[in-house]
Amino acid sequence: MQAAFAVTIPAGTTLVVRTLQGISSGDMAGTRVRTQLDNDISVKGTVALPAGTKISGRVESSKRGLSRDQKLTLNITGAQVHGGTVAIKTTGAVELQNPYARTTQHGTQVSRYSYQVPAGTKVQFRLAQPLQI
Repeated sequence: MQAAFAVTIPAGTTLVVRTLQGISSGDMAGTRVRTQLDNDISVKGTVALPAGTKISGRVESSKRGLSRDQKLTLNITGAQVHGGTVAIKTTGAVELQNPYARTTQHGTQVSRYSYQVPAGTKVQFRLAQPLQI
């Protein structure tokens, strides 16, 4: 019966999530991150994923990696739907900007030290493959 209500969110759809926890530039790659969908995702007038849907993610790279010059990046991996997890494939990890970076007339200066991206930060991803709900 669930198949009668199946919806496919097309590749290229933008998903905007809001972090539910702070993320540190010192977190190891692979660290799990909790987020939630910031707005409804509709397909042909039907809400396929409502705002607030829990979206799992992970740190892809950070300053804690092999190089202290690595950027802090995040990717989302799954959505909690109908009591289970549906895998998400995006076009790639997104860099989380240092909220303490300063812009000067010569460009952006970023501290080489650890920083924290606060909970509530919005991050935008694009689906690389259709997502079947």
